[in-house]
Amino acid sequence: MKPLNKLFSFLVFAVLMTVMVACKDSSEDASTKPKQTSDEGTPITFTVFDSDANNDWENMESPIGKKITEDTGVTLDPEFDIDGGQTKIPLMVASGEYPDLITSKGASQLVEAGALIDLAPLIEEHAPNIKKMLGDEIDRLKWSKEDPSIYVLPNTAIDHQPMTPGFAALVQHDVVRELGYPEMKTLEDLENALREYYKRHPEIDGQPTIPLTLQTDGWRFQASTLNSGFMFTGASDDGEYYIDPETYEATLHYRRPEEKEVFKWYNHMNAEGLLDPESFVQKEDQWLAKMSSGRVLATIAPDYMIYDAQNALRDAGKLERMYGFYPITLSEEFKHHAYQSNGFQVGWGIGITVDCEDPVRAIKFLDYLVSEETQIMLNWGIEGVHHEVVDGKRVIPEEEWEKRRNDKDYLKKTGIGYNFQRFAPRYGDGALDSTGQTFTVNTRELAIEGLTDVEKEVLKNYGVELWKDLYPSADDFPVKPWGAAYNLAIPAGSKLEVANQRMLDITFKRIPEAILADPNEFDDVWKKYMDDLDKAGVEEAEEEFSKIVKDTVELWSE
Repeated sequence: MKPLNKLFSFLVFAVLMTVMVACKDSSEDASTKPKQTSDEGTPITFTVFDSDANNDWENMESPIGKKITEDTGVTLDPEFDIDGGQTKIPLMVASGEYPDLITSKGASQLVEAGALIDLAPLIEEHAPNIKKMLGDEIDRLKWSKEDPSIYVLPNTAIDHQPMTPGFAALVQHDVVRELGYPEMKTLEDLENALREYYKRHPEIDGQPTIPLTLQTDGWRFQASTLNSGFMFTGASDDGEYYIDPETYEATLHYRRPEEKEVFKWYNHMNAEGLLDPESFVQKEDQWLAKMSSGRVLATIAPDYMIYDAQNALRDAGKLERMYGFYPITLSEEFKHHAYQSNGFQVGWGIGITVDCEDPVRAIKFLDYLVSEETQIMLNWGIEGVHHEVVDGKRVIPEEEWEKRRNDKDYLKKTGIGYNFQRFAPRYGDGALDSTGQTFTVNTRELAIEGLTDVEKEVLKNYGVELWKDLYPSADDFPVKPWGAAYNLAIPAGSKLEVANQRMLDITFKRIPEAILADPNEFDDVWKKYMDDLDKAGVEEAEEEFSKIVKDTVELWSE
């Protein structure tokens, strides 16, 4: 070959190799080659899909929303969902089109579809505040033993020591006050109090008294009534499975003999006429309307479900009809685990999608949200507007406290609270900033100050200052090495996922049947329930989920 031909051939080969490399680079997964298209501070809008509803979203027009845009150049364009993304996320996967950011309640489907990028290199290079906040807990974000990528940044609290118990038997203050503050530790105690007060007061404000109602609308049935099986029998919420703390073996929690006794108690309450007959047909708004009316003596629920009713009763001046939080258990042999720590909860949270044109700006925005200055602002508001600094200490003026307590639109008007904290990790109640002050306003002192006079009277008669004082503390339990089992990733479309849904459908059918059955038929209905679970493959599902739990503990221990 002549030298000129050789040179020409070499040049052609070089050009082809360059094109091939360029094509390879352009086709690489976004997780390995992040794109950046805008300078920091340049206005940019990120679309966000949020799997939770949010009635307080303020369109970034509140003082804090405007300050965030001013600081970062970022505006959020969110879509909020009411069914946890169960319908819309599969539609996204089917279409292959995604918003810039997605918050999900379990990201397996998104990960397996290749919808999310690996955040690990972005966090390492561009997110010092996230690294500082998470510390060693960042290892919990690894997806699996086979894939150590980080696809989801949890939107849970760090070092959280909540002032309000997360789960309780919620009982009207007037019930215990009129009955002379009886012991409220067991289901028998609760039943006796409700029966006696109902006997004395068959009507409240001209309406029939309801001794006990249950929240059963959709997923709320799981989070309240079904989870009481855990809480009343010395376990904490791990979704649908009870995890043995010694062996890490998983058991569908309804199959525990002690939980059968809990649901048998509900059956007994129904037979006694103490359970709301509409419990299994009412919707969320109907349940909330009853709770807000003051004629319901008790319910079983997590704390967040009761907030609107508590505020409505407070606004109506029905302070004696508001609810206290009691650590009721099946019997005194059990300890209530509401305060057992999961450690840093992972699995649910926010991810950056492959369709995001500027993942670097996105991670920098999330890093801004978790910075100390922003975390203080999201909890306390803007200095000089929502709080003041006196002798180096943050102080909320009494006039502002009144707005916080009594204006139901306060969060929407100000931007304070969960509006923006839902998009990134956050410091929890009790966590301290660099000055030794708490990041949140939910200090013990302020929690006590925020109680009504009726609450203070009730708590004093039980010998405590806050409802949390009635509960075993976090120090009484080990931190769960598997975190919260409901957050653990289950492969989308797997036999386990299908079996879990089948067993949940069975549970939604059989437990109401068991509760509403004639007491003489309860055991027969329960046996049918257990048989149905066997046919649905419960033992194989337990074995599969046990492996996921054990693998997670091993991964996080490395």
